[in-house]
Amino acid sequence: MIPAMAATKITVFTNGPIRVEGDFELVDQEGKAFGLGGRTAISLCRCGHSENKPFCDGAHRRVGFQHAATARDLPPVS
Repeated sequence: MIPAMAATKITVFTNGPIRVEGDFELVDQEGKAFGLGGRTAISLCRCGHSENKPFCDGAHRRVGFQHAATARDLPPVS
């Protein structure tokens, strides 16, 4: 029997951040976990201007970040 996947939802907002909600762990490149203070939802910076990277601080509005987040299919893995 295959174990059920964790219930995690990731939303990419047009002109904004990536929102992660549900059961997840955020780690750095060394595998060390970020202390999320019990949060079950976080927003990650996409614009590169946050003073609190990797977390969003709303800088995308200040700098006029624009990117239409539209769902699409990736090509098959070869």
